[in-house]
Amino acid sequence: MHPAFSVIIFTVASGAGYGLLFVLALLVAFGALTPSFWTGFIGFGIAFALFTLGLLSSFLHLGRPERAWRAFSQWRSSWLSREGVLAVVTYLPAGLLALLFTFFDAARGVLVVLGLLSAICAVVTVIATGMIYRSLKPIRAWYNSYVVPAYLVLGLATGLLLANALALVFAPAVATTLQFASCLALLVAALTKFLYWRYIDTMPAFSTAESATGLGHLGKVRLFEAPHTQENYLNKEMGFRIARKHAAKLRLIALVGGWLAPAVLVLFSLLLPASPALVLATIAIVLGLTGTLVERWLFFAEAKHAVTLYYGGSSV
Repeated sequence: MHPAFSVIIFTVASGAGYGLLFVLALLVAFGALTPSFWTGFIGFGIAFALFTLGLLSSFLHLGRPERAWRAFSQWRSSWLSREGVLAVVTYLPAGLLALLFTFFDAARGVLVVLGLLSAICAVVTVIATGMIYRSLKPIRAWYNSYVVPAYLVLGLATGLLLANALALVFAPAVATTLQFASCLALLVAALTKFLYWRYIDTMPAFSTAESATGLGHLGKVRLFEAPHTQENYLNKEMGFRIARKHAAKLRLIALVGGWLAPAVLVLFSLLLPASPALVLATIAIVLGLTGTLVERWLFFAEAKHAVTLYYGGSSV
């Protein structure tokens, strides 16, 4: 599949934003964070900025962005529509939580309810985002049980990296807990993606040129002549190819540079005072987001649509 930059930004930014919202909301709900202007303003502000950026960037990938509102009407059958609806719904409890936590001395019970609702909405929205791809049966690399967990754990890992840096400045009491949680989430993310890559490398093809054309009983099927003289939309969007050696290098960059290295940095920061620990936490954020961008580019670039079988592909 063609790795559109707008969709890559959408999934990475929204995942990190919802991951940060999930962490902050749970900390507020369980009383680990007490109402504070700067904690709320900067923490929730970053979360809202990220998933709003993701939502807006997703519109850029639409053929007719001005008609984006119509996508919300198909929630009964479309995961894309459900994701959009859930993203908008999440603003309600999350917005109230951020407002009350930042500017008002709200009752403890209200913060608990809004915190739990915000955390649930964040998780469900990321699940819906993952299901946009998990539900596409013609794309073997996406139609498997690793896709949604990968979206969840990568969003949580990047969100925890952000929360960890914020805690070092505004909430030192929870910094150590978030540092350990960040390390664990990064290691789980690395393991999940390793298993995903192994799966798509070793699983037998869903379809072949023989099964797609129904001519398998006649023998090996191959393309005799191209159906057109120049590239069309299907070739451009569905037939993107990346060399195996380049994919292997990018996987290593994401695995080591994007998740394992940040985990080591965060773990090492446990031994340091707040200021140098914050420096390492910031570097870990940059590496984590960069690695996730690389992973998401690969997620699209390595996916092959079954329609490519009609344009010379051998199997999907």
